[in-house]
Amino acid sequence: MMTDRPIVVAGAGAIGCFVGGMLAAGGRRVALLVRPRVKTEIERFGLRLTDFDGSERRLGAGQLALSEDPAILHSAGIVLVTVKSADTAGVADQIAQHAPEDAVVVSLQNGIGNVAVLRERLGNRRVLAGMVPFNVIAMGEGRFHRSTSGDIHIGEDAENTAGALSVAGLSVRASGDITGVQWGKLIINLNNALSALSDMPLAAQLANRDWRRLFADQMAEGLAALKAAGITPVSATPIPMNWSPTLLRLPDAIFNAILGRTMKIDPEARSSMWQDLKQGRKTEIDYLQGAVIALAEQNRVDVPLMRRIVALIREAEAAGNGPPRLTPQQIRGVP
Repeated sequence: MMTDRPIVVAGAGAIGCFVGGMLAAGGRRVALLVRPRVKTEIERFGLRLTDFDGSERRLGAGQLALSEDPAILHSAGIVLVTVKSADTAGVADQIAQHAPEDAVVVSLQNGIGNVAVLRERLGNRRVLAGMVPFNVIAMGEGRFHRSTSGDIHIGEDAENTAGALSVAGLSVRASGDITGVQWGKLIINLNNALSALSDMPLAAQLANRDWRRLFADQMAEGLAALKAAGITPVSATPIPMNWSPTLLRLPDAIFNAILGRTMKIDPEARSSMWQDLKQGRKTEIDYLQGAVIALAEQNRVDVPLMRRIVALIREAEAAGNGPPRLTPQQIRGVP
């Protein structure tokens, strides 16, 4: 592994700034390819990385390289791609033009189609799939807050890229079934849309049985589509994926006891899709629910709830008024 060369985060938003900052705090050479607004913010305030467990790390702007120019990729040993799925093709072209041929490219993005796009545009370069299980909230003034638990997973390789990316406070694990891991994360990420439509923190939503039943019903549709396609999702928690809909439907006291043993969630944790609606941005609904619906169509599986949720998200995007604060009954379309 090229440890003497920088790790470049391509498209450093909330996830990219947190991961890049943690790597820099752990002694890695890090460069962030950022938008002008983020560059200005970090130059002014530095990076403040906070965690659901109460820990905090601070870095001055001089502890990592910042640039809006993709030429910053020129000496990268590892490139971490953290852009939204719709921007994958564009950042792939920047990597192809500026990064060394032997740089390892790692997708740390939502969805399951980004690696195929990267590989198509990057030719013979080594591209690894990855999965980030936790949420990060951009709090402003250089602060990025990790609000849920979990370790990053990437595809295993002979060079042990996962080991090169692991530092204190940021564990990166190699996986022999990264496709299954990605599908498992996508099924969990189906809740992103419910969080966005409800305008509720994730913890409060999961504490409510009506919301959990809605999530369970949507998850069941997704699992049926995957089963028909012969895909086995890998759970990021000790709970097998196929048990999840049943567990979500349990009474509050039982469910909360199980959740507390398997996952830590900050009381104010929100989904990335909620953040997109809040800021008037287009969401990744086509790369989450949309990917499952496409799979369902190929295998003649009916997913009516998921289709309704996609329609409601698109309505909210078009309205531009932020999260619409719907109830579970309104999302289901029942009185």
